[in-house]
Amino acid sequence: MQDSKSSTVSRRTFIAGAAAAGAAKSVLTAKSSARIVGANDRLHVGVIGAGGNANGHMRALKRLAGPDNVEITAVCDIYDPRREAAAEFTGGEPYRDYRRLLERPELDYVTISVPEHWHARMTLDAADAGLHVYVEKPLTYSIDEGLTVVKKVRETGITLQCGIQGMSDDSYETAAQLIKDGAIGTVVMAHIDYSRNHREEFWLREPDPDAKPGVNLDWSAYLGKARKRPWDPDRFFSWRRYWDYSGGIATDLFVHRLARIVRACSLSAPSRVVATGGNYFFRDGAEVPDTFNALLEYPEGMNVLLVSTMANQTKIRHVIRGKKGTIEFSRDGFHIEPEAIHEGEVQPHIHKKGGREDMALHHHNLHNAIRDGEPLKCDAQFAFNVSMACQLAVESFRRRKSLGWDARRQRIVKT
Repeated sequence: MQDSKSSTVSRRTFIAGAAAAGAAKSVLTAKSSARIVGANDRLHVGVIGAGGNANGHMRALKRLAGPDNVEITAVCDIYDPRREAAAEFTGGEPYRDYRRLLERPELDYVTISVPEHWHARMTLDAADAGLHVYVEKPLTYSIDEGLTVVKKVRETGITLQCGIQGMSDDSYETAAQLIKDGAIGTVVMAHIDYSRNHREEFWLREPDPDAKPGVNLDWSAYLGKARKRPWDPDRFFSWRRYWDYSGGIATDLFVHRLARIVRACSLSAPSRVVATGGNYFFRDGAEVPDTFNALLEYPEGMNVLLVSTMANQTKIRHVIRGKKGTIEFSRDGFHIEPEAIHEGEVQPHIHKKGGREDMALHHHNLHNAIRDGEPLKCDAQFAFNVSMACQLAVESFRRRKSLGWDARRQRIVKT
């Protein structure tokens, strides 16, 4: 999705009205459970975050206002111009502090579209307030936070959808069934990429000169649990370039691609990960690498290779390799190509996708899940398995070591 300019609420900027994480816990009063929503009841939504990505959510929800009987009741942002623009666009009540938004009694769920280091705290607070959640990817900033969120979702019984919107394309569910039916034999490997070619710097956004901490922007709230630093407009407007707030390529791009393979191959969490990369082209101060590659080993008995660079957008084939055939994904769906030595054993197959990578479809699925219990396209456990794999890759890169995951003890181990 294209990022909006800062005047309309940029995807790359933080948005959530917030305060210190410790204070957040003491202010909220937990509800016993989420409100029961009838088939004909209107769903009331609070939007936490008003950047470019959040604008996409607001547009999607407005399109669904009639068909899904849904209404944006409140909006929140720590940067005044964005909050005001969001309130004008949606008609929702504006808030600077997300905790105040969570106190609205009529709310049914919140959309959280903020920098990664705030995902967990806001999700946990929303769950304690008895609200369902749509949280953007990755599920959380860290693996430990992810485990906590999954536990909280189970304890409270809320419905959580994670914003890996590609899961609203039916190609991967269909591929999963074909693989289970033996359509390509035993799967041994998959590889997929997400590359771009930025003209100058990657993920660098022009700061809004009107942003003035202490006047129209709450810098302390933005930092939250992250390291305390003096005002830095680049860290606010271009946050995906810094480890304090993001996992870079891994958590912004790879989560989308890896989710497709995890769904199609019915994978759990990886047992071992090794990642390499660096700032090979862009020398502009970004902490996260411009080129990043990861090899993941899964206990189900296969490898997944993830490839990305921000300096060249030539694609590689997105394939799942089986002993008897190969599944290759495209914009239209996928096709199965038999291995020559197994000609006749495997039938060629073409799947034209149903659904697509789309915010409105993802919200529609969440609405049906809240009302009728429809299975989610990207629930908390699935989102955790994908997010933690990408976060483990970040840890491998930063430690310069191959790392494993102990599924029984749920902890990172050296390999």
